[in-house]
Amino acid sequence: MKSIFKILTVSLFLISCSQSGKKAGRYYDDDNMMLVDGKRTFIIGSYHLPKTDDPYAELSRNGYNYAHAGFDKVQLDNAEKNGLKVWLSTGAIDEKDSVKSKAKISEQVQKYKDHPALLIWEIADEPAFTWNSAEARVSPQKMERTYDLIKSIDDSHAVFTNHAPVNLISTMKKYNPSQDVVGVDVYPVIPHGIVPSYAIWPDGLQGDLLNPYISQVGEYVDKMKKVVNDSKPVFAVLQGFSWEMLKPEAKRDTAMILYPTHEQLRFMAYDAIVHGANGILIWGTNYTPQPSKFMNDLNRVTHELAEMQDVLSARTITNSIKKEYIETGHSVDAGVEFITKKVNGKTYLLSVNSDKNPVKVTFSGLGSFKLAKVLKEGRAVKIENGEFSEKYAPFDVHVYEFAE
Repeated sequence: MKSIFKILTVSLFLISCSQSGKKAGRYYDDDNMMLVDGKRTFIIGSYHLPKTDDPYAELSRNGYNYAHAGFDKVQLDNAEKNGLKVWLSTGAIDEKDSVKSKAKISEQVQKYKDHPALLIWEIADEPAFTWNSAEARVSPQKMERTYDLIKSIDDSHAVFTNHAPVNLISTMKKYNPSQDVVGVDVYPVIPHGIVPSYAIWPDGLQGDLLNPYISQVGEYVDKMKKVVNDSKPVFAVLQGFSWEMLKPEAKRDTAMILYPTHEQLRFMAYDAIVHGANGILIWGTNYTPQPSKFMNDLNRVTHELAEMQDVLSARTITNSIKKEYIETGHSVDAGVEFITKKVNGKTYLLSVNSDKNPVKVTFSGLGSFKLAKVLKEGRAVKIENGEFSEKYAPFDVHVYEFAE
């Protein structure tokens, strides 16, 4: 009897895995990396189009492979021509006039579901979040009804939901039946003394974790991985604006206009990646002067991510690398965090210092490697007896390519 029960249990488990894998295989790989036309792809996306005559070409030149678009064939054709995929937002079913609302969504999905530029549908942004309230803006039930409507017409494309960072994990889990891919928006570069406005708490922060620094990005990626039980792709939606610029011009305090630096932008992107993000989306650039130093800094980061596409989309591999900190006169909290990838016979270590203090660390367990090329820094580090030491500034990034 026990053996029969065991066989039945194993069989049910295998069936469950098979069903799960079938869905994953359609939209993303078994490690949650997105599949774009069947190819593993790290997503680099923008919510807003550049203010140029040829915005999709501009995005493509700057390393993007994904963008938000309207229900407009010209836009989708231009995206496809420039090698970009898009996501389209349907909105949730309006219960006040569900017949008309369902008809509109159905018409949109039917019209655009076969366009080659389409990658993902979106229903509603931040559905669980209502400013200064515990009430959901869009209920899980309404999201699920809309999801079911979309999938009844088009089961070939995933549905994406971006969440605000502050809701409970248990609350956001209720949306899992209506989301194949999730995101979280984290915009932590906020000047001290800013007058709180929409989405900024009285303490002057958007996030609400104990960590008020830019390394909270990685912690929120971890939070979203818990929401989806680490079984769906997670995108990090990062800051492409200054908070003060979201206010009407007459109400802006010019002393409070603060943009992330290139170093901060690069750290936040790699912090998300090290914590397991499968894509980076940028929000808010339409509130940002163009051209500007900030846009140049942002484009440098998206360019770099695009150049690293083969590495970022590769599987994270297990490793025997150990780290030991060297005294600097500072405590170590999160310290140096890293992941390793292997591409075309080369091994890469992507690392960030998630502390507000500088650290010095020795990496060991590097086997027969003799040299570590530090990408984007124009230098290399010798590896002796399988180890080397490095310094990290606060919120620093080092990306190593190892050679024997």
